[in-house]
Amino acid sequence: MDILGKALMDYHNRSYTEEIITHSSLDEEDVLPLPYMFREYKQMPVLEQVALNHCKGEILDVGCGAGSHSLYLQKNGFNVTGLDKSPGAISVCKQRGILKTINKDFLGIEKMQFDTLLFLMNGIGIAGKLKNLDRFLNQIKLVLRPEGQVLLDSSDILYMFKADDDGGYWIPDDLSYYGEVTFKMTYKNEESEPFEWLYVDFNTLSRAANFNGMACELIKEGEHSDYLARLTFK
Repeated sequence: MDILGKALMDYHNRSYTEEIITHSSLDEEDVLPLPYMFREYKQMPVLEQVALNHCKGEILDVGCGAGSHSLYLQKNGFNVTGLDKSPGAISVCKQRGILKTINKDFLGIEKMQFDTLLFLMNGIGIAGKLKNLDRFLNQIKLVLRPEGQVLLDSSDILYMFKADDDGGYWIPDDLSYYGEVTFKMTYKNEESEPFEWLYVDFNTLSRAANFNGMACELIKEGEHSDYLARLTFK
């Protein structure tokens, strides 16, 4: 069920009547405003703007969604390819004028290499669980050219858990890592299957990168426990 793709197509085709609602294992319900998915550069968070300004060479925009980042880069002369496993998202990207798209899961990319891999809007979250991060980093090493870079943003969501008087946090026993969250999306009375999503703090990301032979650099910290990082080969 391509709920994201259906919603993006509705908005693009001017059939916009409601938002996507997300439900998480953190007992939170939130709204994913569809207009936000079609934002221009000046409407993007600072971390995203900084990431776009650090792009170089041939770029793969992983989890491109409606293609706002790809479109900005393409308009500024970059050779960019938008990748998303949502057929609806890729259809919208094409209709918006993005010249190169791939409708595939990132792990399915073969025999292609890029100078910049872009994982924005917590794009590394597609790893799902911390134990899967090594697999994703190994895939990154296959797709990234020797002098290339990975630009990604994520968040340390420890603040979302209850703190005790000693400065510690109450983490549920069934979580191997507190950044592992399960989501569902609903849109126009349709509900997605549950899917896993990973928020990874910078120190954990840095350790995983180093274990896999990559350097991890903190480019910029955000105002809400979020950050922008760059991965390169050592």
